[in-house]
Amino acid sequence: MPEEGLEWLDRADILSFEEIEQIARVMVNTFGVDSIRLTGGEPMVRANLDELVTRLAALGTDVAMTTNGSTLRRHAQLLKDAGLRRINISLDSLQQERFLELTRRDELDTVLDGIDAALEAGFDPVKINCVVMRGVNDDELVDFARFGRDKGVVVRFIEWMPLDADEGWTNDRVVSQKEIVDAISKVFPLEPIQRGHEPAQRFRYLDGKGEVGVIASVTQAFCGDCDRVRLTAEGQFRNCLFAVDEFDLRTLVRNGASDEELAAEIERGVGAKWAGHQIGKVNFIRPHRSMSQIGG
Repeated sequence: MPEEGLEWLDRADILSFEEIEQIARVMVNTFGVDSIRLTGGEPMVRANLDELVTRLAALGTDVAMTTNGSTLRRHAQLLKDAGLRRINISLDSLQQERFLELTRRDELDTVLDGIDAALEAGFDPVKINCVVMRGVNDDELVDFARFGRDKGVVVRFIEWMPLDADEGWTNDRVVSQKEIVDAISKVFPLEPIQRGHEPAQRFRYLDGKGEVGVIASVTQAFCGDCDRVRLTAEGQFRNCLFAVDEFDLRTLVRNGASDEELAAEIERGVGAKWAGHQIGKVNFIRPHRSMSQIGG
């Protein structure tokens, strides 16, 4: 997020839990969606998040969450009891000063304690999302791998994508999947695992001590296998993380649209999906929203 912060949405602009539940129900019942992830920004800034988890879990779908982990000690067990099954924690550095520089918060110890809280609550797996940036934290690859092996969590390294609010992204600062895997394999040898529709290419340690993943959105785009769509906090449907167009579901819901009408608009949105995001090519169009506004 930019140093000056972002403009907060008016509370009336944000979908209620009931509205989110209605849209989610259409996705599950009409299109067979079997997994829902709550992301951000930071989802736990939303009061009574466990109530939303309960509503979504009741649809019979796998409910997961991505969080910065800063309040997990207070909420992990409550969310687990509400039906949250899996949790990803964003963490881009294990070094105190670097963490402060990246997040503008001196809360590394709080986040590490949040990881412990997630494990204690029984979440399995607990995944750590680390965005790798050349010249920033690419010297911590082996440290993160060791942390994951010792802690019993799955570290997923993510190639840096052009979704930063400061628009400082450049292709030469992207650390590729090959570089990431090669660096770790020199210390902890890896072998690839057969890949499905998930965004991460997974690798197991040859000594059997867990696995690691890499989301290579830039150097090895997986657009052809991607089956994800997004709903923003204010009810805009996006057919791709890098979409430049959005489909307004909030207005439909608040005007009393039926499930069939919602389904038709969702289908229209998916039908407009591009073949690929074109990052690094001359015809790439950067979304007008940053990752913290879209939902990662």
